[in-house]
Amino acid sequence: MRRLAHSGAVKTLIFLTAGFVLPWANTAWAAGNIHKRPYGTTAAGAAVDEYTLTNASGMEVKIITYGGTVTSIKVPDRNGNMANVVLGFSDLNSYETRSPYFGCIIGRYGNRIAKGKFTLEGQEYTLAANNGPNSLHGGNVGFDKKVWAATEVRDMSGVGVSLTYTSPDMEEGYPGTLNMKVVYTLTDNNELKIDYTATTDKPTVFNPTNHSYFNLAGEGSGPIYDEVLWMAADKFTPVDSTLIPTGTLAPVAGTAFDFTVPKVLGPAIHSNDPQVVIGKGIDHNLVLNRRSASDKSMMLGARLYDPQSGRIMETWTTEPGIQVYTGNFLDGSLYGPSGRAYRQGAAITFETQHFPDSPNHPNFPSTELKPGQTFRSSTIHKFLVD
Repeated sequence: MRRLAHSGAVKTLIFLTAGFVLPWANTAWAAGNIHKRPYGTTAAGAAVDEYTLTNASGMEVKIITYGGTVTSIKVPDRNGNMANVVLGFSDLNSYETRSPYFGCIIGRYGNRIAKGKFTLEGQEYTLAANNGPNSLHGGNVGFDKKVWAATEVRDMSGVGVSLTYTSPDMEEGYPGTLNMKVVYTLTDNNELKIDYTATTDKPTVFNPTNHSYFNLAGEGSGPIYDEVLWMAADKFTPVDSTLIPTGTLAPVAGTAFDFTVPKVLGPAIHSNDPQVVIGKGIDHNLVLNRRSASDKSMMLGARLYDPQSGRIMETWTTEPGIQVYTGNFLDGSLYGPSGRAYRQGAAITFETQHFPDSPNHPNFPSTELKPGQTFRSSTIHKFLVD
């Protein structure tokens, strides 16, 4: 890595190299382990399992089949000390009854749809208005509340778990029977890779994402105000008073959303920028700097750095946008495995996605999925240290 000078009291970095390549130990398989155990039973009586993925360098990821939820990601700091860097709970009941989408798979539509309505091929569809006047994250019973079928995955790229779910026609108001698969893979390069695929038997809209809350200083360690963010995003989608995009792509220059050079999060979160005031912090879609609307290559979209621990997380994605949310509605009523309360600013999300309310904005990248097509999307969270 190469350090770059940064003005002010806070040191920051631009990170130009990626981790370490580990040998395959003379085998066709990655040098990791998978452990499965019963995690609990839902209120409806469905059994939920937990999968623990461990790689050759000791990084550990835990995933439960309820909501396809990432409950823990343990990575080292600059001294080799391991810590969980995502928010979550210690029990299934809390995920069922209290979770603000901690770590889960979001669908069918990640983010908001205005007034819970969209028109597709001349037909209007109505969704649950579960976020003020709008529909959020798939409705009342989205993918985050489903128990997914799971199988273990082991190949040259790493160890993982493959999760499948079939969403029936008109579930939560969305047309078409949707067959979806999400594969979580932990590589020996300290990457958590998330691959999404789906097909439908009727035209529908589809915009899945993962909703992990990250704090690189460690779960329950306090606010993320000292963490440093860089993003490959020259534009963002401004929102109205209900957090629905206005339809414009606005430059980040001169706003609290300008992370084109590394910036400490605290001043941006507490900014008097009118858009930050609306969101009670950052809760906005940043538009990644892609070559064209058809560009779906894997690109580095965001880099988060914690000066205290030296942990770095890079987020790579094939998606056109990332919803950055700074835990603005955490109010101290939820407690994680550390036993500490989660308060406003306790974490940050990087929800790789198409844009919010895209079905109602023809100028946004389309989220329509048609019969005969296969939806594909990939995101990688890569962990490094400085």
